[in-house]
Amino acid sequence: MLLQIFLLLLSLSMVILGANYLVEGSSGIARRLGVSEFIIGLTIVGIGTSMPELVVSFTGALEGNSDISVGNVVGSNIFNVFLILGISALLRPIDISPSNLHRDLPINVSVTLLLILSGMSFSLFGLGSGDYISRIEGAVFLSLFIAYLIYSFKKDRPALGAEEEASDTPVRIPLAILMVLGGLAGLIFGGRIFVDSAEKIARALHVSDKFIAITILACGTSLPELITNIVAAIKRKGQLALGNILGSNVSNILLILGGSALLHPLSLHGMSWIDLGTMLLSSVVLLIAAFTNKKDKLDRAEGAVFLTIFLSYMVWLFIKL
Repeated sequence: MLLQIFLLLLSLSMVILGANYLVEGSSGIARRLGVSEFIIGLTIVGIGTSMPELVVSFTGALEGNSDISVGNVVGSNIFNVFLILGISALLRPIDISPSNLHRDLPINVSVTLLLILSGMSFSLFGLGSGDYISRIEGAVFLSLFIAYLIYSFKKDRPALGAEEEASDTPVRIPLAILMVLGGLAGLIFGGRIFVDSAEKIARALHVSDKFIAITILACGTSLPELITNIVAAIKRKGQLALGNILGSNVSNILLILGGSALLHPLSLHGMSWIDLGTMLLSSVVLLIAAFTNKKDKLDRAEGAVFLTIFLSYMVWLFIKL
């Protein structure tokens, strides 16, 4: 047990250091290339911090364990919004741009609905066989992911990201790339050590695969997003933080589950309607909060609401153990 505690502390140190380098390097790349920090958060940071989810879900798919593959993504997306954005907004209100409001947040809701519909007992758009996410639907998910990235870059407005640090001198591109790669390495390997240690403890307690996936694996694989967003909030890079979460959520569903379904069709039978409903609620509540806040921010009050919903869901999970 002492060894596991030591490994958890070591992994946390790796993740914190990695997040700091990732945020600084990503911000430097954004300013040097003239794109917004939101887009860098959506792509480099969002996809990069989703690599732990990709490893866990792909491994689950190869082993034919849909509960691990799907539960990891469902839990991670819930963590991303209710826990990570909740904590980030409590630390510092997060700016919401017009493009976030009218494009990115609605797309987040649509992608979440797409996942839920894909797992229902009918064939989505006649592409699958029903009851599971088929390989054809997985290919559609991946195609939509590529289309979303292309569309986001074409519609990018860098003004908001550029204004945040106009007075600073950005690092050079080669150094920024090294910082990003080093930061991602610290986040991914640190997160992997965290997951391994926590999972060993959970296995010893004989809890279900679904519980491990939605709680320990989702929390561990979301650790890079959590620490990255905390660092981004402290450094006043709200758009990068928001892009990280939305990029991670979209990547989790379209890229990771799409790729997992290509490896092995995925069933959603192991997920209850509470699990899927909470994931959908996270995207809908985020959209509503952005529309109803007249200051174009996610403020501390909304962050507190997010955390309250998250804690309620965790209590429900423990009751159902």
